Amino acid sequence: MRISQLSAATDVPVPTIKYYLREGLLPPGEQTSATRAEYGEGHVRRLRLIRALLKVGRLPIAAIRRVLAAVDDESLDMHTVLGTAHYALAPAVEPRPDDEDWRRARAEVDRLVDDLDWRVTPFAPARDELAQAVLTLGRLGMPATGERLRSYAEAALRLVTERETGVIPFDGPRESAVEALVVLTVVYGRIFDAMRRLAQESVSAGRFEAGGSPD
Repeated sequence: MRISQLSAATDVPVPTIKYYLREGLLPPGEQTSATRAEYGEGHVRRLRLIRALLKVGRLPIAAIRRVLAAVDDESLDMHTVLGTAHYALAPAVEPRPDDEDWRRARAEVDRLVDDLDWRVTPFAPARDELAQAVLTLGRLGMPATGERLRSYAEAALRLVTERETGVIPFDGPRESAVEALVVLTVVYGRIFDAMRRLAQESVSAGRFEAGGSPD
């Protein structure tokens, strides 16, 4: 297909496609003349992934480049490729090893991961993200106990194993698997958060017999 057809198939404007080509995010098409190239389904998949990383994941170009490099590196297994995307999506949390409260919160998280026998690297960004949340709760007088954290961990594991993992097309192209991971991580994360807020409102209404709606 020509670049105009690629644009129509992916809903990505031609100038944007040319920008991705210049940046090396999208591989060049097969040159058929001095001014014309042909593109295939691989380019469609790559554009879908780029747009997912950019529009859904809100990643900067440098981070997108790292994810795409992992996708293209055939020496990397799928776990490493997906992990590269997963870590790129993680919000930035600055560890504070000089803060005693921070160290306790991080230790609590590490104990939980060990007790659950989860295979998670020591430098996984989610460890620091969870530690920050535990630290914040503790300082607000609502400490997250080990048992409470475990209940959330068990719910998360059920959600991932029973609902999310089966949606990722592991037997297809790598781009498709990473795209699905990005959508699941970001969009389903929003769905879960929204569902919690809806449940909280429902429980509150039932407990306090509320009849109206909050302003």
